[in-house]
Amino acid sequence: MGNNKKKKRNHVPARLNFLFLVVFLLFSALILRLGVVQIVQGEEYVKELERTTNVTARIDAPRGLMYDRFGNIVVDNELELSITYTPQKKTTHAEKLEVAQKLEKLIEVDEEMIDNIIPRDRIDYWIITRPDEAKEKLTDEERRKINDPTEEYRLTVERITDEDLSEITKQEERVLAIKREMDRGYALAPQRIKQGITEEEAHIVGEHLFELPGVDILRDSTRTYVYDDTFRSFFGRTGSIPREKLDYYLSRGYERSDQVGTSFLELQYEEALRGQKALVESVTSRGAVVGEREQLGQRGNDLVLTVDMELQQIVEGIVKKEVETGAASFIDEKAAYIVMMNPKTGEILAMNGYEDDTGALNKAYAMGSSIKGATMLMGFHEGSVHPNKYIYDRPIQIGGQTKKSISNLGSINDLQALEKSSNVYMFFIAMEMAGFRYGTNCCWNDIPGTYDKMRYYYSQFGLGSETAIDLPSVSTGLSGGIGQGGNLLDFSIGQFDTYTTLQLAQYISTIANDGYRMQPHLVKEIRQPSPIKDELGPVVYQNDPKILNRIDMSDAHIKRVQDGLKRVVNPNLSGTWRNAGFSYDVAAKTGTAEVRVAVTRSDGTRYLVDGTNQTLVAYAPFDDPEIAVAVVVPHVRGKNPHPFSRNILKQSMDAYFELKDNRNGPLSNGEERPVQNDEEEENN
Repeated sequence: MGNNKKKKRNHVPARLNFLFLVVFLLFSALILRLGVVQIVQGEEYVKELERTTNVTARIDAPRGLMYDRFGNIVVDNELELSITYTPQKKTTHAEKLEVAQKLEKLIEVDEEMIDNIIPRDRIDYWIITRPDEAKEKLTDEERRKINDPTEEYRLTVERITDEDLSEITKQEERVLAIKREMDRGYALAPQRIKQGITEEEAHIVGEHLFELPGVDILRDSTRTYVYDDTFRSFFGRTGSIPREKLDYYLSRGYERSDQVGTSFLELQYEEALRGQKALVESVTSRGAVVGEREQLGQRGNDLVLTVDMELQQIVEGIVKKEVETGAASFIDEKAAYIVMMNPKTGEILAMNGYEDDTGALNKAYAMGSSIKGATMLMGFHEGSVHPNKYIYDRPIQIGGQTKKSISNLGSINDLQALEKSSNVYMFFIAMEMAGFRYGTNCCWNDIPGTYDKMRYYYSQFGLGSETAIDLPSVSTGLSGGIGQGGNLLDFSIGQFDTYTTLQLAQYISTIANDGYRMQPHLVKEIRQPSPIKDELGPVVYQNDPKILNRIDMSDAHIKRVQDGLKRVVNPNLSGTWRNAGFSYDVAAKTGTAEVRVAVTRSDGTRYLVDGTNQTLVAYAPFDDPEIAVAVVVPHVRGKNPHPFSRNILKQSMDAYFELKDNRNGPLSNGEERPVQNDEEEENN
C-alpha cells in the first residue's frame, strides 16, 4: 500500500515539469518571433504601415426643406454636380497650380470666383509663377543678413508693385481663382471648386480626371424656390462659410468646404437645416482599396413656416398694383410695406415690401398718428388724462411754434381723440408728463427724463425695442435723441423716433391681444425628414407662442383704447376712416407723418421736398382678433395723394377672410393669378 501511494506522488511532479517545459518552449518561440518582427522585419513593416492609409470621405447631405403653414413645399432641393479638389498631405503649391492650369481649360470660371480674389492672392500667385523676378526683389547681401524665410517673404511682398501685378493676364486670373478655391480646403478633405457645372463640363472633366490628381465630380444639391421670388428674401441664402465665422463653424464639426446658411431663415435655423453627412471610410494599401465602410447620411430637418403662401402671393399682388398705379405720387423711390400677423400667437402670416421684402424689418420711418393708441394708454397709466376726460382741441403755441390737429376739433374726450386723431389731446399728455402747464408756461421738468419715460412705455408695445423675431439682424428703429419741449409733443404723435413696419405690427397686435406682446416668428415647427415624398415627418420642435411682456396698463384702460380704435372705422361716426366699408368688425388707426425728403437733381445738387409717410394699423375681428395688419408707405408727395395704405390694408385683410372660405392654393412658377379690375372691386 505504501509503495503504491509513493509511485502516485512521483507521477504528479513529472507531469508538472513537462507542462512547464512546454510553456517555456512556447514563450521562447513567441519571444523569438517578436524579436524577428521587431528587429529583422521592423523596418519593412513600418514602410508597409506608411503605405496603408485610412481615408474618410464625407459626402454632403441635402439641407432640410421648407413648407408653408398648409404643407406646401416652398424651398426644395435640386440635384446638381460640383467639381471638388482633395489635396494630399504633402501636395505642394506648384502641384496645385499645375492642376488649376489644366482645369481652367476645361471649365468656365464664373465672374464671382474672380471677384473673390483679394490683393494678397495676386501677390502670392505672382511670386509662385515668377520665381526669378521675385528673387530679384532682394539682393544676395540682404538675404545673407536676413537669414529668415518668413522675413524674406515679408520683404519680397512689400517690394512687389502694382506694375508687377498688372502682368497677370485674364487667363492667369481664372487659374488663380481656381487655385484660390483649392487653397481653402484641408488635406484629405474635398473642397468645392465650382458648383452647378453643366453636363458638358462634367463630361469634359470626367474624361480628364486621370491627369487631374485630387479632382473629382461630386453629386451635390442646390436650393430651388417653388414659388419663384415670393417670400424669397426671407428664406435667405446659402454659401461658403464666411471668413470671419470660420473658427465658429470649425469648432462645431463643420469643414471649410461646407455650405452654410448666410442670411435670414437659412442662417437662423442652420443647425436644424444642416444635413448629416454620409461617411465613406476607405483603407488603402499600396494604392489599392483593401477595406471600406459606409455610414449613410440624412437630409436636414424640415421647417414648417407660419406663412400662408397663398395669402402672401395675393398680398404681393395688391402691393405691386397699388404702388404702380400711384407711382407718380412718390417723391423718390417707390416703396410700400405690410406685415400681417396673428396677434394671439405672433405667427407671421404674410410680409412684403415693394421690390424690397426685408425693408419691412430693417427700414424705419416716422409713423405718425398710428401710434396714438400707445400714447393714450401711456397717458392713462401716468394719470395725465383719464377715461372720458375732455380737452379743448385748438391750436397751441409752444416756443414760438403753432402746433395743432388737422382741424380744430373743439371739446373732445379720449374716445373722440382716437376716433378723429387729435394731435392736441396727445400734446397735453406729453406736457402733463413733463410737468408743463399750458397757459402758465410753467414749467418743463426734466425733459430728458420724460423722453426716457415715454420710450419706456412705447418699448412695451415693441416700438423702438427688439421685436425678438426669429431672424438675425433686424432693425430696432432710430431714436430722435433728446430735443426741446416742442419735440416732446412731436414724439407723442409719432413724429420724432422712427420704427419699422414689423414694430408697428407688434404694437397693434399688443393692443389687440389685451396688452400681451407676443414674439413674432416665422417658423411654426421643425420636423424630421420624411421618407415619403410630400409628407411631413415627426415633430422635433414646436415653436409655441411666447409672451415677451404684458404692458403696465390696466385691462379697463386697454378696453377703453380698443373702443376708441373701433370708432375710427365706424360709418356712423366721424372717424378718420369711416368710409372703409368693412363687412366685419375692425379696429384701426390711421397715420400721416410729415417728412422732408432730400432729392438729388440731375446736376448732383440736393433739395428738400415736403411729403408724408402714410401709415395704417388694424385688427379683426374686434371681439376675437385673429389678424393684425400694419402698412407703411413712405415719402408720398403732395396733398390728397393716392390712398396707398388704405387700399393695401383693406384689400389684404379682405383677402385673409375670403381665404377662410375659399382656398385654391398658391400658384407655382409661371402661373398668374387673375387680378380684379376696379369695377369688380367696387361691386364687391
